[in-house]
Amino acid sequence: MNVWDRLEGKLQDRKSKNLYRSLFSNESLIDFCSNDYLGLARFSASQHLEIPSHIHLKDGSTGSRLLSGHYELLEELEATLCRFHKADAALVFNSGYTANLGLIATVCRKNDLILYDELVHASIHDGMRMSQAESISFKHNDPNDLKDKLTKATSKNVFVIIEAVYSMDGDVAPLVEIAELCNKSGVNLIVDEAHSNGVIGPKGAGLCVLEGLEDAIFARIYTFGKGIGSHGAAILGKQLLKDYLINFCRPLIFSTAPTPHCTWTTLQHYSTLQQDGEQRIQLLHKNIDYFRSKTNRSQENFLNSHTAIQGVIISGNEHVMEKAYQLKEAGIDARPIRIPSVEKGKERIRICLHSFNTSEEIDQLLKVLK
Repeated sequence: MNVWDRLEGKLQDRKSKNLYRSLFSNESLIDFCSNDYLGLARFSASQHLEIPSHIHLKDGSTGSRLLSGHYELLEELEATLCRFHKADAALVFNSGYTANLGLIATVCRKNDLILYDELVHASIHDGMRMSQAESISFKHNDPNDLKDKLTKATSKNVFVIIEAVYSMDGDVAPLVEIAELCNKSGVNLIVDEAHSNGVIGPKGAGLCVLEGLEDAIFARIYTFGKGIGSHGAAILGKQLLKDYLINFCRPLIFSTAPTPHCTWTTLQHYSTLQQDGEQRIQLLHKNIDYFRSKTNRSQENFLNSHTAIQGVIISGNEHVMEKAYQLKEAGIDARPIRIPSVEKGKERIRICLHSFNTSEEIDQLLKVLK
């Protein structure tokens, strides 16, 4: 079989299992799909705010951060992140994927042990594979199972990796209990705050800040492409960790730096959170409460989480694809999630609520779903 036949065969296999993916524009649809929880991505900072004369927003960063791609705005953003998220040091990356991949693959070594929540993101799995450390999952959001595995750990260096809010079920990690376990066991806790950044904690500073545990975490990852409404990510921790990553982290060393335009936009959106973050979060939670009030008394297959991430379980790829088509025909953008993103039997329509959704839009969504 030549390469083209092999590619065609794999794609046909996906189509036969209702797993085929394709791209389409959603600009004309009601948004229940994007991670733009606070609507900040809809706000064009460059069109509404005057750019100071001393700031030169080049169209490109021109190189990696260790070459020509480092500039003062990046330093300003990292200083802002340290103040906002209460950290000693911050290091900006191109995306949450490369941040997770780079952190884990660089810091965790062959003889280390990684204990990870079974529902962590694909980028964490890829980082663990590249690190060559031993990796063992523990039951989702289960401190008791984590405790059991910690008692059996024999490696000198142990890392525990969790997410603050999980991207498919929308549930929140029991961070206080897990951090206490890690502290007692002397292990290193890594928290991915991708889906909590901007929407949980004071002005959206995240779950770690909300619980006052920022100093107990080995590393925190904050992405900008969700609640912050821009692009990129940062790893926050001690200055020693930042210095180590600058010297050894390949996804940082060999990637072109984020553009000045993107960095400036992220800075402006953090400024917006400082000014009216609480009001935007309140609007979001008003819609979350409204959605939950309409689904708590309905079918059991609604997730009914307390976060912006909701969903309705529709088992079987064919059935969930049919429902996604019905939603699209009704002018609604809410996407189907199939295996392997979720386990077999838990296929679903994933719903993201936003501060800008109206109650009428939510009613329209639920009418099609029910």
